[in-house]
Amino acid sequence: MIDPLSPRDRARGCLLGLAAGDALGAPAENLTPETIAARWGVLVEIEGGGTDDTEYTLFAASLLLRHGHALTSDDVAEAWRTEIVARLDGPMRGAGFSELGTVQALRLGLRPPLTGRWHPHGWSDGLAMRAAPYGIFAAGDPDEAARLAEIDGRVSHGGEGVLGGRAVAAAVAVAMTGAEPGDVIDAGLRAIPADSWTARCVRKAVEIADAQGEGSSREEFARALHDAVVVKHYPWTDLAPEAVALAFSAYIRGGGEVEAAVVTAANLGRDADTTAAIAGALAGAGTGEAGVPARWARRIGPVHGRCLPVVAGRHVLDVADQLADQLADQLADRLAERLGLTGRHVEGT
Repeated sequence: MIDPLSPRDRARGCLLGLAAGDALGAPAENLTPETIAARWGVLVEIEGGGTDDTEYTLFAASLLLRHGHALTSDDVAEAWRTEIVARLDGPMRGAGFSELGTVQALRLGLRPPLTGRWHPHGWSDGLAMRAAPYGIFAAGDPDEAARLAEIDGRVSHGGEGVLGGRAVAAAVAVAMTGAEPGDVIDAGLRAIPADSWTARCVRKAVEIADAQGEGSSREEFARALHDAVVVKHYPWTDLAPEAVALAFSAYIRGGGEVEAAVVTAANLGRDADTTAAIAGALAGAGTGEAGVPARWARRIGPVHGRCLPVVAGRHVLDVADQLADQLADQLADRLAERLGLTGRHVEGT
């Protein structure tokens, strides 16, 4: 069966959905579902711009556009040194704990994987939030998407933080094929050990989403999820196992539709910009650009570079097009290789 959506359309939907989720969830970050309900009722409209989630996603995409499948952790570390660390003038605004720890590790002269293991926030969701480009770039190949995300993650994360990125990248790679949401989640789970903290949280969260369906209230759903996967005694909300589980369950409860998935994720609170960004990336890859509500899409402009000046002025749709072009070039090269056209003249051409 021919895919009705082009890889370009799916790539644009993925990154636009991510940016919209980031922007919608931003004001709800670190809040509880009860606080969100008291303040907004249901948070459904984008109030401002995105956060570091979108900016680091564009940074990750730039690494792929330069290095492709040959990307190494040393390449990533060098980009951090020259494009992030060298441009810091004072505090690093808007960055998560894993990013701040990575900058410190690089300034000490450490190299990956020690840069991701040296600081105590290796299990954060900082890799998961920026892993979508690896799924776009390796569309249909979840193993390769997960491998590339891990190469990136070794610079800034360790353990469960890397696994969260692997799960998101693999899931996006399968969503890029138009697969059903259940198959997308299964791909994410196959990319990580079954007995890992992240996998256990995802299974619990998806079971709740499947069991409750549309019959349960938003409040009941949030309460059940928080009881199952949220680490209430931990002072920060950026745990990768928790964030990936909340995002995947929101994607399932939303039926793979962008607005339903993103609104569900944002109203769950915790690291709401990241969970909504991941849910938006998965749903956007599945539905394409037209699946992102037009009223949200109009609010997404070029990023300001508040956290990462190096990406200032870039728009997610332009970057999506670049990734899609590179994906098309890869497919053309593979076809030529299979036909025996690579590296030699073919008579009549």
